[in-house]
Amino acid sequence: MGPHSRSTLMPVNDLRIIFAGTPDFAASHLISLIQRGLSVVSTYSQPDRPRGRGKLTLPSPVKEAALANNIPVFQPVAFDSDHVLNELATQKPDIMIVVAYGLLLPQSVLDIPRLGCINVHASLLPRWRGAAPIERAILAGDKLSGVSIMQMNRGLDTGPVLASASTPIAITDNSSTLTDRLLQLGCNTLFNVLLQLAAGTASPAIQDDRLATYARKLRKEEAGINWDNSALYIQQQVNAFYPRSPAYCFYQGQRLRIISSTANHESSTAIAGTILSVSAVAILVSCGHGSLSVSVLQLEGKLPMALTSLLNGHPDFFRVGQLLTSAHDHVQSN
Repeated sequence: MGPHSRSTLMPVNDLRIIFAGTPDFAASHLISLIQRGLSVVSTYSQPDRPRGRGKLTLPSPVKEAALANNIPVFQPVAFDSDHVLNELATQKPDIMIVVAYGLLLPQSVLDIPRLGCINVHASLLPRWRGAAPIERAILAGDKLSGVSIMQMNRGLDTGPVLASASTPIAITDNSSTLTDRLLQLGCNTLFNVLLQLAAGTASPAIQDDRLATYARKLRKEEAGINWDNSALYIQQQVNAFYPRSPAYCFYQGQRLRIISSTANHESSTAIAGTILSVSAVAILVSCGHGSLSVSVLQLEGKLPMALTSLLNGHPDFFRVGQLLTSAHDHVQSN
């Protein structure tokens, strides 16, 4: 990472920081740095892109946060030109902090900051390197998640870990609730690492590549429920895909998204997908092993609603013995 004078000590507030990130998760880390009085001299974020239902071209959350705090924003498409590299180098950064930026940084960028580039990654590395660590941890049924602050190198989340912090994954956690906790862990752990780097006391630990797993991007098809799976796996699926792309099946020809559910261990001899019971608050659906109690769902073109609200207007919408169709079976029949 270059022969820069990394041993020069200074107060953490004097570090010249460049921040690179794009989504809300990254913006919250940027705001935390600003609120702690650290010197963020500029930000890098992906170019403005269409977002939301209206597909309007909007700035990223990081760009919005930076502009609100009068911090310059750069939005290169890539770091493949001398102009972009010189623009970065002339800012004389001590360190570059990268949080969910979405662009791979070449060695020419990693070499510029005096203390290198560090990354906040939402997993306990080397587990779940890659794009979707939070969702993959829930989908896999992991009992533990966390954040890792990593010294970046040319690999994908392969650099030495400067610090990590963990949090249990509860059966009730979805991607939203777990992200909220990891966000707080990330902000606090990042600040502690900056204190160590400024004081020259950081002690990076090499990752064990033999323990590495890869958190590939989520595909919408993966949210399709197969009722032949166990209730526990479907529960993990529901939790992992909410709120980005809720898990779904089909009922009476229309897509039915499941927002909140609870796995039960008691199995039934009924065909997987059969509605076993209907109460005021939940329907119980048979699975390959166990059954799933569904309490919040979303019909096509509607907002998510508690089953209680749905049944108030349509008391006979669900009936015992009716079948919820697995996503795969619905595709094959069309």
